[in-house]
Amino acid sequence: MSGQLKDRALDMKERAQDWWADGGFARSGIMVVLVVYLLVALVLGFFWSNEPETFAVKDNAAAQAEAMGVETVTGFTTTATLMKVTDTLLNKQGGYLSNDIFPPGLWLDNIPNWEYGVLVQVRDFSRALRKDFSRSQSQSTEDKDLAIAEPQLHFDSNSWAVPSTEAEYRRGLKALGNYLARLSDPNTPTAQFYARADNLRQWLFDVETRLGSLSQRLSASVGKRRLNTDLAGDAAATQSTPTDYDQEVKTPWTQIDDVFYEARGTAWALAHILRAIEVDFRDVLQKKNALVSLRQIIRELEATQESVGSPIILNGDGFGIFANHSLVMASYISRANAAILDLRELLSQG
Repeated sequence: MSGQLKDRALDMKERAQDWWADGGFARSGIMVVLVVYLLVALVLGFFWSNEPETFAVKDNAAAQAEAMGVETVTGFTTTATLMKVTDTLLNKQGGYLSNDIFPPGLWLDNIPNWEYGVLVQVRDFSRALRKDFSRSQSQSTEDKDLAIAEPQLHFDSNSWAVPSTEAEYRRGLKALGNYLARLSDPNTPTAQFYARADNLRQWLFDVETRLGSLSQRLSASVGKRRLNTDLAGDAAATQSTPTDYDQEVKTPWTQIDDVFYEARGTAWALAHILRAIEVDFRDVLQKKNALVSLRQIIRELEATQESVGSPIILNGDGFGIFANHSLVMASYISRANAAILDLRELLSQG
C-alpha cells in the first residue's frame, strides 16, 4: 500500500512538472498575478505601517454623548476614551494586523507590536473598570456588562478565525457600549463609575509596573551589567531558584524594534486614558493638588509619539556617533514612571 501511494505521489509530481513546463499562457498568467499581488502588498504594507493619529478625548466624548442623546456624567469620558482606543486598534488603516496570515500583514512587525502595547493598556484598564472603578466597595456586585467586556478583550490576540480576534474584541466593545448607555441614563442607575482616589491609585500601580518593565527592556538594548536586587530590603525574603549576583541584561537585536514599537503603542493608549482621567477625576486631583503632576505624565508620554527620523530603529552605543532610539524612548518612559510614583503618593495623602 505504501509503495502504491509513493508511486502515485511521484506520478502527480511528474504531471505537475509537465503541466508547468507546457503551461504557456496559464503559467505566465499565474506569474503575472503573483507579481502584481506582491507589488500591491508592498505598497499597502507601506501605508499600513503608519501609526494612528492622536484624538481629543473631550471632543470624542462630546460626540459620543450627542450621538446617544445624553449628558456626560462622571466616568463617561474615560469609558468613551477606552472604547475609542479599542475601536482604533481594530479599525485603523489596514485594520487589526497581529493575526494576519497573508501579506502584507504577515510581513509587518512594527504595527503588530504597537497594537500589542495598546492592547495591554486596554486590557489593564478594562480590568480596573470591572473590579475597581465601577464598584463602591469590595463586597459590591460587579457590573454585568463589564463582566463580559473584560474577558472578551483578553481573548487570544493572534486568532485568525473561528473565532477571530476582531470578532471577540468587538463583542467586548459592544459590552462597553452597553455599560456606557446605562452609565449615562439617570432613570436606570444600575451602572456607576466611582471617581475616588483609592480606585485611581490602584490602577496607577498597575501602570507603574508596566512602564517599569518597558523601561528596563528598552534600556537593555545596548546591554548592561546588573546587580541582583530582587530580594533587597527584606532580610527574610526568599525566591524560588537562585540567580547570579552580577549578570548581563541585553535585549536580543532582533527584538529591539519590537520593544520600541510596543512602548510607543503603550504610551499612545496611556496618554489618551490619562487625558480622560484628568476630566473625570478633576475634583479629586485638584483637592490633592495633583493635577499638574498628571499633566506632566501626559506630556512625557506624548513626547514618545514624535516622528522617527530614521527608516529603521537605530541601536548605537549610549555615547556613540549613532543614535539609540530605544534609550531615548526609555528616558521618556522612565520619567513618566517616576512621575506616576509621585502622583500615587499625592493621592494617598489626606
